[in-house]
Amino acid sequence: MTALPLLRRGCAALLSLACALAAAGPVSQRVKSSGELRVCIWPDYYGISLRHPRTGQLTGIDIDLSAELAADLKLKARYVDSSFQTLVDDLLNDRCDVAMFAVGITPQRQQQLRFTRPYLESDIYAVTTRSSRVVQRWEDLDRPGVRVAVQAGTFMEPVMKGALKRATLVVVQPPATRERELEAGRVDAFMTDYPYSRRLLDNADWARLVAPSTPFHVLPYGYAVKPGDTTWLATVDDFVARIQHDGRLATAAQRHGLAAIVRKN
Repeated sequence: MTALPLLRRGCAALLSLACALAAAGPVSQRVKSSGELRVCIWPDYYGISLRHPRTGQLTGIDIDLSAELAADLKLKARYVDSSFQTLVDDLLNDRCDVAMFAVGITPQRQQQLRFTRPYLESDIYAVTTRSSRVVQRWEDLDRPGVRVAVQAGTFMEPVMKGALKRATLVVVQPPATRERELEAGRVDAFMTDYPYSRRLLDNADWARLVAPSTPFHVLPYGYAVKPGDTTWLATVDDFVARIQHDGRLATAAQRHGLAAIVRKN
């Protein structure tokens, strides 16, 4: 008499497993079968995912947290160099499984990628030289004759393109950098976010930070994945929720000087 209910429960369990396997998308399946987590990073992002030029060692909050994600999933992390310019192509073309380098959640990127809940957020800041007479305060940025630089592919590019009415926007293409353009006097200031500003303030005594007088364009940062695998997105999103509550996010942010921009929920 008990055989039929047991058989039914067994069939239901097999059906549930089959449904779960069917729901798992290609990224979830590949990650599980390979035992490897491929993480896209921008290796020049101070405090986030920076590669030391001599030793090659990677440091930053997202190096720490990607290692935590890999450990949670019992996978081995492998890092893939990316950038804000190549981010979308790198994910859509399966060069990596997840982008973990404080990716700004912009409407343009949301049209092509899927994002976790935010874990950091930052406004936009200007960096100029201590000796600059052209840019003394935020309001000086949008004046005739002022040249303001942004790195190509960053979210600051479209924001500043819309915000500057009188100044000239200079889009810096790699391998050129905003710092070198500023030091050479070819621009009067460049725009950046809080994490990248720490690089200059910690290492360059000639740099001065110019903060907006009121919130200018606060942007949330999350981790990005390709569309089409809701199981994988949920896996990474659940990880963010856990580290927000178990202290791992706060600890990593404190270690890398980013406690001021942590999103707690």
